[in-house]
Amino acid sequence: MNLQITSQTYRASAFWLLILSHSAFAADVELNPEFSSCMDQSGGVTVNMIDCIGQEHERQDDRLNGVYKTLMDTLPEERKSALRDAQRAWLKYREANCHFYNDPDGGTMARVQANDCFMTETAKRAKELEAIRSMTEPL
Repeated sequence: MNLQITSQTYRASAFWLLILSHSAFAADVELNPEFSSCMDQSGGVTVNMIDCIGQEHERQDDRLNGVYKTLMDTLPEERKSALRDAQRAWLKYREANCHFYNDPDGGTMARVQANDCFMTETAKRAKELEAIRSMTEPL
């Protein structure tokens, strides 16, 4: 019995792991229910999945920008500067890290993974800033 894993088998496995992992992750970083529904209806078609991810990334980017603005409006000047520096560094990290997933030899799954990275990193950062905001709000 030959147990050699082909790149096609690997990509198919990666696709199903990506789909299955979204349900648990979606609740953790508070992705919108529309995203899970969209992915379920994508039929595993790359273009459909990228559309779903793109729509959710837009929602998460709006969420991130909203919480960032709220924090910037409420923090003292010296903390604003620190947050601005941290956010700029985070943006550079997200860009470099997520572009890494877009392996030119990775086929269409690499595009899905790269787009998913941008969406999930944005959602995680939004949740992180929301937690910071809740700690800085007066009781």
